[in-house]
Amino acid sequence: MQSQDAVISESAWIEPGAREEQMQEDVTRIELDGREILLVGTAHISQESVDTVRKIIEQEQPDVVCVELDEGRFKAMREQQRWEDLDLRQIIRNKQLTFLMARLALMGFQKQMGAYTGVKPGAEMAAAIDIAEEQGCEVALIDRDVSATLLRSWRKTPWYKRAMLATSLMFGVFEKTEVNEEELAKLRQEQNITSMLDELGEAMPEVKSVLVDERDTYMAGEIQRTDGDKIVVVIGAAHGPGIQRKLHTPVTEQVKSEISHVPPAHWATKILPWLLPLIVIALFVVGFTRGDLSVVKEAALAWVLANGVLSALGALIAFGHPLTIITAFIAAPITSLNPTVGAGMVAALAQAYFAPPKVRDMENVGDDIVTMKGVWQNRLTRVFLVFIFSSLGSTIGTFAALPFLRKLLG
Repeated sequence: MQSQDAVISESAWIEPGAREEQMQEDVTRIELDGREILLVGTAHISQESVDTVRKIIEQEQPDVVCVELDEGRFKAMREQQRWEDLDLRQIIRNKQLTFLMARLALMGFQKQMGAYTGVKPGAEMAAAIDIAEEQGCEVALIDRDVSATLLRSWRKTPWYKRAMLATSLMFGVFEKTEVNEEELAKLRQEQNITSMLDELGEAMPEVKSVLVDERDTYMAGEIQRTDGDKIVVVIGAAHGPGIQRKLHTPVTEQVKSEISHVPPAHWATKILPWLLPLIVIALFVVGFTRGDLSVVKEAALAWVLANGVLSALGALIAFGHPLTIITAFIAAPITSLNPTVGAGMVAALAQAYFAPPKVRDMENVGDDIVTMKGVWQNRLTRVFLVFIFSSLGSTIGTFAALPFLRKLLG
């Protein structure tokens, strides 16, 4: 690649007027190595952003349209994956239920936000692809694989901040915050974007680094490698300032590889789940060697009841099937001694078997996920509730039983 000297100019070619002035603020024209690049900053639920993307591509007739998508999200957008094709039991067995829960929570949040503006999240990306294909332009997917982004974010975030992040996402689903086009326009302004990113960086620097900074670098590199005399780049407005800065410096394949690599799980996350079961087993061994069987029986009964009853109670709170509740009671005392299989996983499998989600549950999950009533009534989300509450009950039961297990030491 040649020198990366970039010249940023105003988009003075847009007709005057309030809407055109906002469009001018959303579009940045850059001269880079003899190529003309137009960065179009969007809000993902804004009709104005959809209109801006359409107008820019139609007016400019670019050689390439770059969009903030990876292959997986592009495929999902075009194929519109059907929920009724979901193999829920296989997902539970493969321990992917947590990722599916996060996906549903994010979908619910996006759906709720989109309901206020009447625009489907990501509509501007779909519009960019449609217009580009109509005009015979090449479409380039420039974002990093979403699974790498999520795993890097999770692995690089301390455990206590993971809980904060998960809690914020879940509360965000049910929080009723109305937005309009005027507020979305303000959010796309660079000074407001910078302020919000600074706040995110202070609260969760690891999350901001992975979700924003690294993706800015990755997308800047993809833009640098894109051939074409005129390129339109459709991105979320939050990525605009970072990409503008990073277009000046070549992003090498080595850098791209480094920020796409998923770091292995920390050794502590592999050892800690085994620590408590080993302690419990050791306490029972000590109790047997001491020969006081009455104390051993008392400890064993406390272990079974504390784990079983509280896990079953969790399944009951989730409105689990009666046989699911019984399964949770039986499984919890056993699975608490085996970190590879949790009580929630067994209970969720039982719920999926005894009360499998119906087609209408799959089809309505996007609407049901945004209300507490809907979450408890939908059979698909009820499987998640069984997983969460039975797991929580078993965990509480484990610690509740420890005072009785201490008696095994004499």
